[in-house]
Amino acid sequence: MIEQGSPSPVLTAKTIFCAALLATATLPARATESVPAMIARDFQTAAAQYGGLLDKVRAQPGFPRTVEGGQLKLVGPGDWTAGFFPGSLWYLYEASGDAKWRSAAVDYTARTAPAKFDKSQHDLGFMLYSGYGNALRLSADKSPKRVAYRDALLAGATTLLTRYNPKVGSIQSWDLWKNSSWTFPVIIDNMMNLELLMWAARAANEPRYREVAIAHADTTLKNHFRPDGSSYHLVDYDPQSGQVRARVTVQGYADGSSWARGQAWGLYGYTMMYRETRKEDYLRQARKIAAFIMQHPRLPADKVPYWDFDDAAIPNVPRDVAAAAITSSALLELAGFVDKDDARRYREFATAQLRSLSSKAYLATSGENGGFLLKHATGHKPAGKEIDVPLNYADYYFLEALLRLKATRPEG
Repeated sequence: MIEQGSPSPVLTAKTIFCAALLATATLPARATESVPAMIARDFQTAAAQYGGLLDKVRAQPGFPRTVEGGQLKLVGPGDWTAGFFPGSLWYLYEASGDAKWRSAAVDYTARTAPAKFDKSQHDLGFMLYSGYGNALRLSADKSPKRVAYRDALLAGATTLLTRYNPKVGSIQSWDLWKNSSWTFPVIIDNMMNLELLMWAARAANEPRYREVAIAHADTTLKNHFRPDGSSYHLVDYDPQSGQVRARVTVQGYADGSSWARGQAWGLYGYTMMYRETRKEDYLRQARKIAAFIMQHPRLPADKVPYWDFDDAAIPNVPRDVAAAAITSSALLELAGFVDKDDARRYREFATAQLRSLSSKAYLATSGENGGFLLKHATGHKPAGKEIDVPLNYADYYFLEALLRLKATRPEG
């Protein structure tokens, strides 16, 4: 998902100041605000921000990804984050019913179409399902566009299968980097692309998609996780024997550390795979990851994690709102698969995270943050890229989590 980068830079004064400020932040001042009121306020903010963002980018090619040096950064349809912008537009339409969001979502979803034939990467679930998947879900049964949406998703799922190696039992993540010793790298993030395959199996009545998704999830379950429920970022395999060659990190603090967003990807991925298969092993793993995150002694009081749970410089390190947003969305779904007491715990934790993300410490006010919603995301700290910035996927999972919270019909 992220290009190979340079070694981590020394912490800047700005980074330390921001980290220290957030480390001392208490729960939101609006803690007495009802949950429905908070959700409504967040979507009002999202409408204002994304309305301005659309005005900035509509006439330009590409998709807004982040802000760098005060400048909005746009990426093409081959970028792993391209689908999150149209996905967020679909969520704004779902929340409001306003046709302007639907029109924009249709436009930007179509712009991701080239990804359906991209065999160079594993991120087609992110790139296509975020846009086309929501487009299909939110389109009327007789909509003429449904066939086009379905065809694009099936093409993307078929392309994704080309990266599967039956000897390994996994879908290869990145192509081999010039200066790496890897032979078949698989990252925990790859769990997020399996939903596309599970959908395709049903849509095409073709079990092959499902078989590959389950094989990948089983192989990841076997080799990526430690006894405490945390995961390595990358496992490298021998493509001929399927044996593990190495367990390392690229985006985390150290090979043996727990990169916060990686833990969130795992939680979300196994919760989704349990929904799709009802395999108890997946539910157990999701619950184990949830316990690791929720009970971690270095999780801040506001429940927005540091970028890596094991960074030796905590608390003077960046947070990652993307990890918090993904976690909250996953926990709200996981709550639907467990007993009443655990469901309450998961919902309360996710709600607390969303209250924090909805506070002034993290949620942008109208006109700031380049038009994005959440502040203080961390993309690739070891490479010195996208640190303490907005990121389009943080916004996407934040909006998704808010919609999931709304669907639980909270009382306050």
